[in-house]
Amino acid sequence: MSPGPARGRTTAEASGRRGPVVRRWQLVRAGSDAVPPSARRFMRRARQRRMRAALPWAVAAAVLVLAGLIAWIVLGTGLFGVREVRVEGAELVTPVQVREAAGVPDGVPLARVDLTGTARRIGELAPVERATVTRDWPGALVVRVVERTPVAAVPQGERFVLIDHTGTVFRSLDERPGDVPLVRVTRPGADDPGTRAAVAVLGALSPELRGSLLDVSVESLALIKLRLDGGRTVVWGDASRNEDKARVATALLDQRAKTIDVSAPDVVTFR
Repeated sequence: MSPGPARGRTTAEASGRRGPVVRRWQLVRAGSDAVPPSARRFMRRARQRRMRAALPWAVAAAVLVLAGLIAWIVLGTGLFGVREVRVEGAELVTPVQVREAAGVPDGVPLARVDLTGTARRIGELAPVERATVTRDWPGALVVRVVERTPVAAVPQGERFVLIDHTGTVFRSLDERPGDVPLVRVTRPGADDPGTRAAVAVLGALSPELRGSLLDVSVESLALIKLRLDGGRTVVWGDASRNEDKARVATALLDQRAKTIDVSAPDVVTFR
């Protein structure tokens, strides 16, 4: 009995022809049952670890994108731009003057406004002692103004100028206000030594002296005089030891004297 054809013989061998062997391969997806449960658990845990590792980076990227979008909207667009400038506490200056001094254009992003610089520019207005500027979202600047308080009026020709506690001139009037003392100096101003001396003397006066005061005259830095009602004069001297001089002058107000010299408060003369 002749042997049968060998199992697994290629097509070329079966036909008796010699030639290259051709093998045909086919990929077949294995079913889930083909993967052992332990391997599936391992792959599932590995996938979960990758997801957990990637989650913080994904969250950080989303936060950065959101922050960038918000920054662009707030800083780079007019959506939150200046639409209003509200002025509080202004009486000697008008809101228009404050807005012009602020120099903040309409529509500029509110977050980009230099609050300190804006307050400084407003503070350069003569009647303004200080100013603060804050943001009121979404589109307003709030300016709070503290104006100067007059401590004396200084005659200048036919007009009167008002000075504050620093000697700064901040207002000019046609008539003298009746509620502030009169100071006579040549060149009123914060940089004038005579003005500063007069303000220092005024700050030291007792209520009794202020109630009788008509004016303070600075003839020189060494010779300051107070003119009181009833034709009385207090020779003050310079602006040193003001509290001592005020105390002595107040004690002598009842004396029948036209002139009280307290320039040397330890040795008082009157006549």
